[in-house]
Amino acid sequence: MIFLRKSNERGYADHGWLKSYHSFSFADYHDPKHMGFSNLRVINEDRIAPGTGFGTHGHRDMEIISYVLSGELAHRDSMGNGPAGAAHSAVIKPGDVQRMSAGRGVTHSEFNNAPQETTHFLQIWLTPNAIGLTPGYEQKHFPAAVKRGRLALVAAADAREGAIRIHADATVYAGLFDAAQAATLHLAADRCAYVHVVRGNLVVNGQAAAAGDAVMLRDEAAVRLEQGVGAEVLVFDLKA
Repeated sequence: MIFLRKSNERGYADHGWLKSYHSFSFADYHDPKHMGFSNLRVINEDRIAPGTGFGTHGHRDMEIISYVLSGELAHRDSMGNGPAGAAHSAVIKPGDVQRMSAGRGVTHSEFNNAPQETTHFLQIWLTPNAIGLTPGYEQKHFPAAVKRGRLALVAAADAREGAIRIHADATVYAGLFDAAQAATLHLAADRCAYVHVVRGNLVVNGQAAAAGDAVMLRDEAAVRLEQGVGAEVLVFDLKA
């Protein structure tokens, strides 16, 4: 079964300094038909105006992934990440994947310190395997070359192939596709998939999709990506 949800069907919030599209119910946007998909709870496409950002606020019991498309995102948290000289400078740039495990509780802030450039990024939340985990942080860069014409593993519970480690039953892939480039991800019988088109256009299992669209697949043997036009995509392999 394949279900396409168009970009313009998402929730939207305009706070002036922040413009955000919500793939699932979030904050003031509530749609009982779109509360999440498997343990994928949030995909927010955010644009943060220059010199603004999210002040210090708290999270708990959630795996949070940030994926920057343009601009930069400066992160600081109660684990000590962010200040100069810290173990992680925590400035997230295009190509970076950042994971923050909120666990039993963490506070953080996220700012666009650029004076003129908007920061465009995806904020993704996954329900963890267990509650009360020790908070944690990880950040890695995945250059375009490793994603070009293929699905590169960027997040996994076992951190294989250099992926960041997430404490959730999910595997996350990123890919860039143009023209004849194509990729197939085989799915186990007890798995489903969520495809988020980050930008551009491509065909997912015969279904044409564009930037901001989502393709949800259940009871499918594989995810097939092809006919990309400037396409960037995230694919989530999740428990059915």
